[in-house]
Amino acid sequence: MQLTVRNVADLFKISEKTVYRWVNQGILPAYRVNDQYRFNRAELLEWATTRKMNVAAELFDEPESDATPIPGLVEALQAGGIFYRVGGTDKQSALRSVVEHMRLPDEVDREFVLRVLLARERLQSTGIGDGIAIPHVRNPIVLHVSRPMIMLCFLDRAIDFDALDGKPVFALFSLISPTVRAHLRLLSRLSFALNEPRFKDAVLRQAARDEILAEARTVEQSMLARPPASGKAPHREQG
Repeated sequence: MQLTVRNVADLFKISEKTVYRWVNQGILPAYRVNDQYRFNRAELLEWATTRKMNVAAELFDEPESDATPIPGLVEALQAGGIFYRVGGTDKQSALRSVVEHMRLPDEVDREFVLRVLLARERLQSTGIGDGIAIPHVRNPIVLHVSRPMIMLCFLDRAIDFDALDGKPVFALFSLISPTVRAHLRLLSRLSFALNEPRFKDAVLRQAARDEILAEARTVEQSMLARPPASGKAPHREQG
């Protein structure tokens, strides 16, 4: 579903005037449809993540139902795997190594996956800062895999990734999913986790797999323990 200006204002608790200002300044990704702005959920979530905005996991849930069960953060990381000392001396060779590590069916064309990842990077870097990137295509990678997964690769050496903060990247999260809905749900959970200091610190330290998974489990427990949103109208930023 494409989102309206009002939807975006509600999601980020800002005024509609602020949304229009950000669009006009070229800050917020938007599309003009019949003289009205529309927004893509995946691009908005990516945009919020690169700017380290706090994103509640449920904000970007796809409204339609889907038969494919969506795993939690821990299960998705276990399915995708955590890899250390992954090769690469530049963005292209690093992404090639990432694709080679992906747990994909034999029939998937890995060269195609690499090409679409590189094409996305030419549009805008997926480096979100602090040495972390979430490489993915402009539209979610949807492949014929049995279950959604998140892969974490730690590079053997940090590389220039054209990240917003200019820092070289050493940790790359990649999402693979059989459905767009699952992709968005996992991306929202990962975004939430990267705003949690202990999980992010474990990533920055390149901690052992068990520690990273333990911190991911703590993040999931904290999400489950959050009280439901109240019926009060959200405070809006004055644009």
